[in-house]
Amino acid sequence: MADTPAPEAVKPVEQPAAATAAATAGEDEAGEAGPSKKALKKAEAKAKKEAEKARRAAEHQASQAAAKAAAGGAEDLAKDSYGPALPTTKVDGPRAHLKHVDAALLGKTVKLRAWIQNSRMQGAKMAFVELREERDWAIQGVVAASAEGTPVSKQMVKWIGAINLESFVLVEGRIEKPLEPVKSVRVSDYELHITKCYVIARGPEVLGMGLAVSNRPVANFDDEEPAAGTDADVDAATKAVEAASLEPGAVLPGASMATHLSNPAMHKRSPVQQAIADVRMTTRKLFAEYLDSQGFNMFEPPCLIGAASEGGSNVFSLPYFDKQAFLAQSPQFYKQIEIAGGRKRVYCIGPVFRAENSNTPRHMTEFTGLDLEMEIEEDYVEVRDMLEATLLHIFRGLAERCAEQIALIRTVYPSDDFLLPPAGKEVRLTFAEGQALLRAEGPAEYRHVTDDEDMSTPQEKALGALIRSKYHTDFYVLDKFPEGARPFYALEDPADPRVTNAYDFFMRGQEILSGGQRIHDPEALVARIKKKGVDPNSPGIKEYVDVFRSAGVPPHGGGGIGLDRVVAWYLNLPSVHLCSYYPRTPKRLTP
Repeated sequence: MADTPAPEAVKPVEQPAAATAAATAGEDEAGEAGPSKKALKKAEAKAKKEAEKARRAAEHQASQAAAKAAAGGAEDLAKDSYGPALPTTKVDGPRAHLKHVDAALLGKTVKLRAWIQNSRMQGAKMAFVELREERDWAIQGVVAASAEGTPVSKQMVKWIGAINLESFVLVEGRIEKPLEPVKSVRVSDYELHITKCYVIARGPEVLGMGLAVSNRPVANFDDEEPAAGTDADVDAATKAVEAASLEPGAVLPGASMATHLSNPAMHKRSPVQQAIADVRMTTRKLFAEYLDSQGFNMFEPPCLIGAASEGGSNVFSLPYFDKQAFLAQSPQFYKQIEIAGGRKRVYCIGPVFRAENSNTPRHMTEFTGLDLEMEIEEDYVEVRDMLEATLLHIFRGLAERCAEQIALIRTVYPSDDFLLPPAGKEVRLTFAEGQALLRAEGPAEYRHVTDDEDMSTPQEKALGALIRSKYHTDFYVLDKFPEGARPFYALEDPADPRVTNAYDFFMRGQEILSGGQRIHDPEALVARIKKKGVDPNSPGIKEYVDVFRSAGVPPHGGGGIGLDRVVAWYLNLPSVHLCSYYPRTPKRLTP
């Protein structure tokens, strides 16, 4: 720097006093005849030693002076403007939120709390850092040493440039326009000229998974814990992040789902996961919003129950004091109790548990159910159409409210728009019509499917592709499922007992809802329970039947929607695990 003082000149080495003393001693020893040769050699050696010592001291002094000059002087004039945050640390200036940064803030000093998502030094006097506040809202921060060492010194620049990635910091800076838009951050038209920086929470020296990797598509969904040091993909990804960080255009390998879940903080910090979470929560809100507008009442069913729901075997059991308890497979019975209790229309949102050892992208052992039940006045299609209208409200609401998040998600997981039928042209096929379409136009292996056998997952997907091509929709209903494919509480069609007043809803060829009309007459219910090979007096079933014997219960029906599947299939994601906050599978109970 031009104003930096030059190092002090090294003073000439003076003749050491010891040399003079030695010479004098020699003279005394020799007397008037002069110093002896021995005395002269001794004095010379001692003088050389002292001279070398003085030379080294002078060099050290010069070196120290040069270092001080290069650092801007012995004193760090900016020492109070950076460092670890203390309880007394305060930063003046209004709080800025990156999503609201605009031209009105140009030239103004603001404060920001953010994560360091990337940094690089530009020589010894300047550093660039990317500051991320939330989601993908990030701005480039510039810290440059002042000639006079204040408000920013070279020591401060070096310290900020060395802050570990994903450290949480409090900064003060001035909003300015960059020379050209900064492509690597979302707030590309502005930058923050940093004058203060304090670390509130320091990140680790090495991240288990970097932000760039966490925001890449998941490489595989085998959610078993990786053995230490054996995940070559993650090792390569980590090295790539360390080498390239978040440089624009850097293409980094993805990590496995196991690695994501073993690094939950970084998994959740990725902009794509936060966007998926936004879509998920908006789906919940739209479900409740629409049903509230239709006169439904929300209620809360229990998760702990005293007998296996629906008489099934795929339930989780656990000790409950001196007896056994189970985790609910469904709120089905409790929705019906609410109707029996005088409610006309009810819904609930809550966890559902399935003890199924299914390790597929479609299954989890715990998921969130969106359930409704309502009284039927004339025909069961009242319930079917209510469920259909609810889902259409959700789909249209997502397109409107989450357009930004959907666009971001598609940059990581590309997908086509979710096609919806025009109003009044919703696609509703009977199960038999769906099978007939598969026989007529589907793949060869489905040319002989029958109307009384349930559909497999591959059949459902093949039918979904046909319906998309034929009707230009990704959403449709299959109605009148065969009696053998429905549980004991499903009402058989009075006109054709081979089928039931039951339906499934599909998105992109995959089932996301199952429902129908329930049997509300206790004697008819007992007869069908026996037909299904279930003992009507078994624990849980008897109490269920007794509800209908205890008071007259009106005709009713409903359905259960898998929230995780709705989000996954709407976004066309490769797995429902991406849509769960903390997915539970047969192999995964953490975090």
